[in-house]
Amino acid sequence: MKTPRENFGGRMAVIMAFAGSAIGLGNIWRFPYLLGENGGAAFILIYVAFTLILSLPIFLAESVIGRSSEANCRAAVGFLVPGRAGRIFGLLMVITPIWILSYYSVVGGWSLDYFLQAVQLKFIRATPAEISGNFGLFIAHPWVPVVCHLAFLAVTVGVVVSGVKGGIERFCKWSIPTLFILIVLIAVYSLTLPGSGKGIEYLIKPDFSKVTAHTFIDALGQSFFSLSLGTGIIITYSSYIKKSENLLAAGGGTALSDLFFAILAGFAIIPAVFSAGIEPGTGPTLLFDTLPYIFSHLGQSAPVLSAVAAILFFAAIFLAALTSSVSLVEVGATYLTEEKGMKRGWACALLFVICGVAGTLCSLSFGPLSQVKILGNSLFDFADSAASNILMVLGSLVSVILAGWVMPRSVLFRELTNGGALRTNAKLFPALRFLIRYVTPVGILVLVLSTVL
Repeated sequence: MKTPRENFGGRMAVIMAFAGSAIGLGNIWRFPYLLGENGGAAFILIYVAFTLILSLPIFLAESVIGRSSEANCRAAVGFLVPGRAGRIFGLLMVITPIWILSYYSVVGGWSLDYFLQAVQLKFIRATPAEISGNFGLFIAHPWVPVVCHLAFLAVTVGVVVSGVKGGIERFCKWSIPTLFILIVLIAVYSLTLPGSGKGIEYLIKPDFSKVTAHTFIDALGQSFFSLSLGTGIIITYSSYIKKSENLLAAGGGTALSDLFFAILAGFAIIPAVFSAGIEPGTGPTLLFDTLPYIFSHLGQSAPVLSAVAAILFFAAIFLAALTSSVSLVEVGATYLTEEKGMKRGWACALLFVICGVAGTLCSLSFGPLSQVKILGNSLFDFADSAASNILMVLGSLVSVILAGWVMPRSVLFRELTNGGALRTNAKLFPALRFLIRYVTPVGILVLVLSTVL
């Protein structure tokens, strides 16, 4: 007899859970610096188009696989591809989020440390010279980042161990609205800074002369990364969705929430960067290296306002990192409880140990293990590159092939239209199936070729 599974409470709970997975460091850390590197408003338009045309169909493909199976990733893939191939591809979906969490929790630890520094008012008390070397000084003491990484991971596991309704759903119901409130407050602060007008113009006035082939590649990759495609998260979460829910509405709501938050993050960061006279194309260090400088600089004239802004900003970063890390743990926890018969508490403890050890090695790659290289990359960079360029892309390709070519058309129709009851979805079904079968595989292959050529 099949063991009863938990379900999300309703559509809003589903969207909140999906949004919690999608909205993370990819929005606050990755999206703004890609904006800065690719001309601002033009990048936003391309990113929105890719999300709606390519990423949303992949999201729907994974949702259909998850809800139709009502099982963990390995079992869901196994239903469609019996035998050894199904086991391999299914396990790929389980391994990928565990792999990602191993280095993602390191960055989550950084966000925790910076939040604690903001609470201690370190940024407004430090000089610009001290701020410029703050991040280097932080990672130069290797065991401090390790402790932060383990603390962040412990908080993540603590949410997941309480289950789907008692842990994930309850956490997302308050964390996602809180996160939106925080980013809006930060955006308001950023937009009122002297000199922020140039940043606003940068975000609303497209300059297509700065658009290159690399801009399209960055926009597509960011769209995949932000929506957690190919990680098994969507399949796992969808297995908890009731048959009465509208998958297209849930997927569309998630994509729009993710896009809205990313654009809000751009307005929260880019105007402040222009206000401080910092080059927006600084790159991945924009968040942890340069924004504390902004708070330090502005703290000279408005210390209280700057201190509050710094606390709110790094609280938002920590919370965003946490909402995504929770979904990464849930994939492995579901697999271990359903396939290996483990209690949820023991499954979470095992994942904490695995990701704790692997993450410690990644964290130490900035210090004592900096000389250890894999294919010319540090342990952290190798983990990041392998996840973004191989595991997530392969997982996405497997999902669209399974939903578009292996799954019977009748099952795909049933899941996307609730058996034909959703008339609007039924009218859109031919277009959605065309996107899943033909357009998205081409988009994924373009992303693959862009990383190897």
